[in-house]
Amino acid sequence: MRYDEYAALDGVGMAALVRRGEVTPLELLDCAIARAEAVNPKLNAIVYKGYDDARATAKAINDIEAPFAGVPFLIKDLYCDVAGWPMSNGSRFFRDYVSKEDSEYVRRCRKAGLVIMGKSNTPEYGITGTTEGAYLGPCRSPFGENRIAGGSSGGSASAVAAGIVPMGHATDGLGSIRIPASCNGLVGLKVTRGRNPMDWNSPVTELSVGHVVSVSVRDSAAMLDAVAGPVANAPFAYPAAPDSFLAEALARPKQLTIAYSAENPSHTPMHPDVAAGFAATIAKLEELGHKVIERALQVDWRKLYRAQGAHSAGHFGAGILQSIAEVGREPQPGDFEPLTMTYWEGSKRMGADRSAWGTLTLRAMARDILAQFEAFDVFLSPTMITPPPEIGLIDTVKLDAKELGKRQSRVFGYTPPFNMTGQPSVSLPLAWSQDGLPIGMMFTGRYADEATLLNLAIQLEEAMPWKQRRPVT
Repeated sequence: MRYDEYAALDGVGMAALVRRGEVTPLELLDCAIARAEAVNPKLNAIVYKGYDDARATAKAINDIEAPFAGVPFLIKDLYCDVAGWPMSNGSRFFRDYVSKEDSEYVRRCRKAGLVIMGKSNTPEYGITGTTEGAYLGPCRSPFGENRIAGGSSGGSASAVAAGIVPMGHATDGLGSIRIPASCNGLVGLKVTRGRNPMDWNSPVTELSVGHVVSVSVRDSAAMLDAVAGPVANAPFAYPAAPDSFLAEALARPKQLTIAYSAENPSHTPMHPDVAAGFAATIAKLEELGHKVIERALQVDWRKLYRAQGAHSAGHFGAGILQSIAEVGREPQPGDFEPLTMTYWEGSKRMGADRSAWGTLTLRAMARDILAQFEAFDVFLSPTMITPPPEIGLIDTVKLDAKELGKRQSRVFGYTPPFNMTGQPSVSLPLAWSQDGLPIGMMFTGRYADEATLLNLAIQLEEAMPWKQRRPVT
């Protein structure tokens, strides 16, 4: 198989070729590895190469009817175990840690036929919206090697955009699927809380979910069909689901009421290129027959973020204690980056009453936000306030926590509230800056209603296609 043939396919398309006997899983993997070896030295998207294991898996595939039989795939190196592989969580503290068994998510990926070829870059503990950690090093976007790939799923997003794999594992605690999708011109669906299996030891359990970043909407939908489902003893009830997310995505488009607002919690004006893309998206939605209304969410942003900070501080501190138990020793000087140390020290000062106040307040405010969605089907905003910034603007090592937080709020801003509510939210690559950088538009649906978002996303994929907007890397 030639690489240009490989690069033209999404995961569903690759599996169809395997099913028809037109290509073997090993041929697909060889293309993926060759591409990785060509571009990863510049991008630093893949931080662990599991090529020998992947070749053994590709040779052993016999269920060619699996939905993604033979499709190369990456696992994010953050709280997701692959048996016998290192799991660093982006931290020197985990430099010697090796996973003993596959996580439930990985088991489901293997059952779906995916060939896991490596692990992708992430910042320490997935804290930031950029992947520039000291231990694993900065990850770059193939749309511009001086531009961030986003975070914390930057490695997977960079690899997918560069054409190494058609989709890659990603997780999202405050925007970590949607931000990298926006930075790399991809589809990034943050699923409903409890939709997909997660490692429940994650420090942001109530906020974080896992899914993929992908080149196509149908891959995102088909992956839900392949891996979503109840998990025994999970802390959250499994959300209501259709018989098939892919069938819902491909169904006749629905006429929706779509509210929109440019308002963001930091009240930062949108970059002109983002504003132009936002206006063009609104115009296209009206052209497609949707009812589009301007309506900002009624939220006390200051209170919401104070509550989230208190909630997350408690969870982060508990997560560090869990890390110490997993590694089997106390952290030594240099094991954690300054930002992580700042957060850990802050968690120690956070009283139990204050942390509990944060959790209870988040839940009450989430109910208020969810109630507002009774008046419309979907809420639209940009994914980010600016196009992807240059590497170093949000330096996770050199900047103190306060300055880093300010800079993040002026670049990202839009994504966190919907982790707090648990709603599904998707970034679609519908706009481009004047210098050719991708700009995502974010659509958020009612709780448990990924189906509506996917159906709308398919419609926009056809009306505002992005397939040919690939990087030159």
